[in-house]
Amino acid sequence: MKVAVEELESCKRRLAVEAPLDIVQKEWEKAYGRVQKRASLPGFRRGHVPRSLVKLHFADDVRREVAEHLIPDVYRQALSEAQIAPVNEPDLQDLKLEEDEPLSFTAVVEVKPAITLGDYRGVEVQHVPAPVTDAEVDETLERMREQHAQFNSVERPAGAGDLVVVDYTLAPQDHEPTTANGYHFLVGSGTVLPEIDTAVVGMSAGEQREVSLQFAEDHRMESLRGKSGTASLKLGEVKEKVLPVLDDEFAKVLGEFETLDAVKSEVRRQLEAGREAESRRALEDKVMDTLLAHHEFGVPDAMVMRQVAHQVEHTRERLRRQGVDPDGIQWDYTKIVGELRPVAEKAVRRALLLEAIADKEALATNEEDVDAEVERFAKASQRPAPAVRRMMEKSGDLDALRHGLRERKTLDLLIEHTRVTT
Repeated sequence: MKVAVEELESCKRRLAVEAPLDIVQKEWEKAYGRVQKRASLPGFRRGHVPRSLVKLHFADDVRREVAEHLIPDVYRQALSEAQIAPVNEPDLQDLKLEEDEPLSFTAVVEVKPAITLGDYRGVEVQHVPAPVTDAEVDETLERMREQHAQFNSVERPAGAGDLVVVDYTLAPQDHEPTTANGYHFLVGSGTVLPEIDTAVVGMSAGEQREVSLQFAEDHRMESLRGKSGTASLKLGEVKEKVLPVLDDEFAKVLGEFETLDAVKSEVRRQLEAGREAESRRALEDKVMDTLLAHHEFGVPDAMVMRQVAHQVEHTRERLRRQGVDPDGIQWDYTKIVGELRPVAEKAVRRALLLEAIADKEALATNEEDVDAEVERFAKASQRPAPAVRRMMEKSGDLDALRHGLRERKTLDLLIEHTRVTT
């Protein structure tokens, strides 16, 4: 096996590979045997076609067999001999595959960068955790009141904060009109077009109104961007929001609480737990931003694009949960990739730097920690832990879990040795 490696860029390599004739010929012989077993021609039983006729009539099948079996094996052996671990599928070029000749090809692949670590212990960052205030507790209680609000029908014109029920026909320029009946929205919440939100203010039940529309230049539907249109509205009902009184009776509605003070204590506890987690993430980000600023290295484009694809799929899944079909939206993928790429590249650089530090520190994930996380997932989903583990192994999530735990351990080490100033 001849393997020559050429560095094209910091994260890109070209492998020139040549497999010796004896290995290639053995695979041709095996391929002829496999094709001959299933070959059939008029006058011959299946599997009894002479080799000379197989070579004449099934040459493409034999060549395909050789390519499918030989090239992957030779490629894997070449990677092993060159000690290269690519992060993407190879771009095969200059392939020469002929009987009685050596196999040769070039493979262009991307690899992780070689990171020369500088000082990563003792990083100094400024970080001041923000305490939970009484105002934040009060704001949370107000949101809880909003969640338990009731809406009562009223005989008056609609105003800000009211829940209105409308029938509408939307007629955008160059589009077929769409109609909906019994559509609910809160006036002033920004969930409908601004012109419609403004138009319903002052309308009473049974009243109709025509509205001119102008769609924004950045509207989520590309075909509507910058377009004008009209909307026909008929107000069916106006409902006034009624908030519950903030007292001990309201506390009992929320769960196992007897008094409002008990609710406030629980709210503060949860806010402080969330604030502590936010503070930790902020500290991690500051440490990593400082380390990344002192470690310059390139990143493989394949890893960046996988991160972009992950973020796009995350967005599509969020839309599905909201009841929106993502395939029904015209996506401007060129714009999306351009917007997501800087964030994705930073995420990849961060992950690679953490991996390099973990390797240097010989940090490993304990299976006890993995088992504990699997058990936690199992309890949350109310399924047996062994079943959850098998599912995660099959999907690859178990390896991702191990990787995440190793990153967490690496961040713990970095935070432990960080000098935090206020």
